Formats: sequence, C-alpha cells, structure tokens
Amino acid sequence: MQFEFIEAAVKEKIGVIELNRPRQLNSLNRKMVSEILEAMQQFDTDDEVRIIVLSGKGRAFSAGADIDEMMEDDPVALELMNQFADWDALSLIKKPIIGAVQGFVFGGGFELALCCDLVIAARGTEFSFPEVNLGVMPGAGGTQRLTKLVGRAKALEWLWSGDRISSESALESGVINRIVEPEVLIEETMRLAGRLAKQPPLAIRLIKDSVNKAVDYSLYEGMQYERKNFYLLFASQDQKEGMNAFVEKRKPEFRGK
Repeated sequence: MQFEFIEAAVKEKIGVIELNRPRQLNSLNRKMVSEILEAMQQFDTDDEVRIIVLSGKGRAFSAGADIDEMMEDDPVALELMNQFADWDALSLIKKPIIGAVQGFVFGGGFELALCCDLVIAARGTEFSFPEVNLGVMPGAGGTQRLTKLVGRAKALEWLWSGDRISSESALESGVINRIVEPEVLIEETMRLAGRLAKQPPLAIRLIKDSVNKAVDYSLYEGMQYERKNFYLLFASQDQKEGMNAFVEKRKPEFRGK
C-alpha cells in the first residue's frame, strides 16, 4: 500500500497506519485524510486484518488541520468540496480502531483520535481544540464526539477556551483508555491489538456496532438492537467453535466466519 502522506502495512493480523508528515507535526491536509480513509477501508475488507492501529510518526500524533490549505476557502467552495464526507466515512469502519497518540493531539488531530474506538496515550501527551483562537470551530465531529464522551459542561469549557488538556485529564474524563510511558507506546498498543486480534472477529464487530448504537438510542431501542446482534452470532462458526472449545477445555480457533 503506497501513499504520499501516510504509511500502511499489515503486521500479524493488525493493519497499521502511521501519519507521515513529521516535519509538519503530522498536520492533516485533505489528501492525507483521504489516504487514511482509503487505508482503513482496505483493511476493513481484508480478511487477514482483524484490528487497525493508527499512530503518528515523530514527536506529535497530529497538531491539527493544515491551515495554509484552508485559510482562503469560502462557504460555497467548502460546500461543493464536501471534504467532511471522508470524515463521515471513518465512522463506517467496522473493525476496531486503536489510536496510539503522543505529543500534540490538536484540532483535527484530536478529532481523528476521537474517531478511534480505543486510545492509548504516551505520558505527557496534550489534547486541545484550539480552533476558537482562529475564529472558527471544529467541523469534523469534534463538538459532537467530545460532548458525548465528557458531557456538555466540560466540552464547552474545552472548546471555548482552547486550553491544552493533559493526558491525565483526558483519562479522567473518559477521552482515552490508558497512559503509558512514551518509549513503550507502540509496543503496548500492538500488544493490546494482538490480544484483540485473537478474539472472535464477528463478535468483536457486532459488539462495536451495538455499543455505537447505545450512544444515540434509548435504552429500550439499544437493547432490542443488541438482542438482534446476539441472535445473529448464533449463525456463526465462531460461536460453535467457542462453545465447543469451552466444553472440551481447549483454546478456540476463531476464523471470523
């Protein structure tokens, strides 16, 4: 998989995507976002890939959007360009996405991290939505995903102030899953990805689907949706393998079928 602004490869059932503009602190231009989506979509349909890991090369995960690219845009041009279609499509990825972040996770970089299902941060990582200081606001889902994670009051505080948020505050607020030392960030992320890659792929997929619905559905609607996915898994070979292995006291071999 050859790209201009990212690197992508498959390592032991894990699809690895690395942002590759370290001199620009991995600032996100439109082509870069398109490449991220393309790589994720390829991994999502590749039977050999079970987990996707997203990271950034250099001292920052991503310092945000490429301001030079957008500063002369106007509303009509932005509407016709429909650049956020790629961002919307990221939410359609079915396989788990684990973000490994370090340094700066600002603006569009923060929005990209929020597109991940799990996030592991290096100690010392800082998060921020600084768009307000430029006279604008997040446009790729930042106000929505952040509010659903941390609640209205905390989201407004962070979005209005543009302040930097420590990894400890992000962990306490439920934005990230864990903090690790910088030197073991990728190692720990790949270890978690490897563990999840051994789980039954269909169950992992439908758990993600059900949890995503829980964010917006009422409890009753969510439970009905969950139940249908529960029933569906009983049509899988993995369900038969998992339960037979349990009875036979052996390790199951899940094939995602």
